[in-house]
This record gives sequence, C-alpha cells and structure tokens, in this order.
Amino acid sequence: MTINHSGRLSKEYFVSYMKLFMNAYEYTAEQAKELTFQRLFGAQCESLGDITYKNFLLAYDELKNLEK
Repeated sequence: MTINHSGRLSKEYFVSYMKLFMNAYEYTAEQAKELTFQRLFGAQCESLGDITYKNFLLAYDELKNLEK
C-alpha cells in the first residue's frame, strides 16, 4: 500500500487497517497495533508525523476498548 507521507492519516483509517488484521488473522488489538506500527511507521513514531501517530494511538485505544 502506498502512503502519501505529506498527508495525515485519520483515526478511522487506522481502525480499518488494524481491523483487517484482526479479522483476517484473528489478531488481538495489540498484535494488530504492532504489525501496523512496523509496516506503516517503520517502527519509528515520527516517520509519518505527530498527528498521524496520535491518530494511530487513538485507533488502537478504540479497538482495545472494543475487545473488553
């Protein structure tokens, strides 16, 4: 998947992206978060910018709360 590094990715984008892993591979929210972080951010928080990273964390929190 190609990502425009100058754009900001929304929380909804990350929710959808991580849900894909959760549904397809039966991953937990934590496992989906780790895989997403490695694939999209290259394991570096600042690689896509602060706002995108904050949206990523918000999406993870939302998915984690749905698991409870």
